[in-house]
Amino acid sequence: MPGRENLPSTVRRSSKKAQDTWVKTHDSAIETYGEGERAYRTAYSALKHSFEKVGDHWEAKEKRGPSDEQAERGSAEQPAETAGGVDANASKQHLYDLAKRLGVPGRSRMTKAQLVEALQKANDRKTAAARS
Repeated sequence: MPGRENLPSTVRRSSKKAQDTWVKTHDSAIETYGEGERAYRTAYSALKHSFEKVGDHWEAKEKRGPSDEQAERGSAEQPAETAGGVDANASKQHLYDLAKRLGVPGRSRMTKAQLVEALQKANDRKTAAARS
């Protein structure tokens, strides 16, 4: 399977279910759209429906569903910024708990939007550290 060979490192460090979700969607997207960025975007979109990025890997969400406004809209015709794997539709308490797990400073004074942004940055730092 081409998806297994091209598995992103963050997905590789995730559960078998997350890996299988990404691979199955990626391979199906290749059949539909061909190799390239669209197959990757489609695979990540499916992954984000059931998983959220926590640090350098993906974990199952408590509740399945779109993770941000772009995912809710679902239109590639109007691309917009995504939350980078952070479940921006989760409760503020859930985001706070993740920020606490990842050691985000100042989290108790942050708004929900600030928590999402801080989690994106923390995830990026953890992923970069895991790759080096």
